[in-house]
Amino acid sequence: MKKITILLLGILFFVACKKVVKTDEVSMEIVEQEAENQSSDWITLFDGTSFDHWRGYLSDSMPPEWSIENGTMVFTPSEEGNKNIITKEKFTNFILSLEWKISEGGNSGIFLGVFEDEKFDVPYRTGLEIQVLDNERHEDAFKNPKFHQAGALYDLVQPKYDVCKPAGQWNLCVIEVNHDINKGSVTLNGTEIVTFPLHGEQWDALVENSKFKGWEGFGKYPTGHIGLQDHSDKVWYRNIKLKIL
Repeated sequence: MKKITILLLGILFFVACKKVVKTDEVSMEIVEQEAENQSSDWITLFDGTSFDHWRGYLSDSMPPEWSIENGTMVFTPSEEGNKNIITKEKFTNFILSLEWKISEGGNSGIFLGVFEDEKFDVPYRTGLEIQVLDNERHEDAFKNPKFHQAGALYDLVQPKYDVCKPAGQWNLCVIEVNHDINKGSVTLNGTEIVTFPLHGEQWDALVENSKFKGWEGFGKYPTGHIGLQDHSDKVWYRNIKLKIL
């Protein structure tokens, strides 16, 4: 009986030690993950408190139509129009992550590779546009091909799927641009919906069959600003961050 008791105590001690080891391993994994997150290469472009990384296109200041409300970047259109904004920094290869929501029937866009020059009056003269749209109400969402649907590479590549949430709800948009491998992509709400070349024969063919045919400077600048559009509709952004590749 004494031997059985000792054996049982030994088993219980072994099990207890094993549990402690597992708990320690889990704890270490959490610590390592937190350390990795803290040392990541993500650059915060909008943290909900300031426009430090932004300014108006062809301007040194932010247009008053852009404001910060409850940690969210808000664009409220005015009659004057053309209040597009761009990052102060320029980027080449990167992953851009942000959340957006659009007003009912609204239309807007995210610009990539913007070259700022007075001969180009708006960012879309040079920069590619990823569409921001109310897919349920805006007429552009129903045109075929769906080159103007939410998440599309505007007028060039249509989304494979419509995974856009309704107006007034947040959409998580992740855009990857890598000139080294000649690939761009758009992932909306966890689903990759668009891929596209950035240069070469395939790119030239896309432009040739779009409204941008013959446009001086369009898509010609691998290094450029990121921009947000004034399309005369209210739009919101938050949690804007970028990782350089």
